[in-house]
Amino acid sequence: MSVMKTDSMAGLSLFIVEDDDHFRETFIDAMSLSGVKVEGTRTGYEAIKALGKALPGAIIIDLQLPDIHGFDLCRIIKKSERLKKVPVVFITATSQYNDPRDRAEMLLSGASAFLSKPVTMEALRDEIGRILPANA
Repeated sequence: MSVMKTDSMAGLSLFIVEDDDHFRETFIDAMSLSGVKVEGTRTGYEAIKALGKALPGAIIIDLQLPDIHGFDLCRIIKKSERLKKVPVVFITATSQYNDPRDRAEMLLSGASAFLSKPVTMEALRDEIGRILPANA
């Protein structure tokens, strides 16, 4: 296991919406080692409620949530005046989203990036760092 860099993301706040408890908890634990605060929920509707109070630096959304599709959750987030500029990264274990039309749908929903599982924590961390505004 590689050691995560601690300089560029320390103090950042992230939010993850992931119904796979193991992946979500591993992500939260790994990012906390880098000084990143992470909150998470397992459903889209829990996320909508939590994001009513939180203002993270980036949001990570699994596309296959039990209650709402990740594209739809992203659209809801991007309609929020307070959250619309927060970058969103999609992750999914389903290979069906490798089609160019799905990639276009991802961008149209407002996401900044897309990663397929299995994804390493380092790759996810690097992608988050890439999409953050320079002053974040």
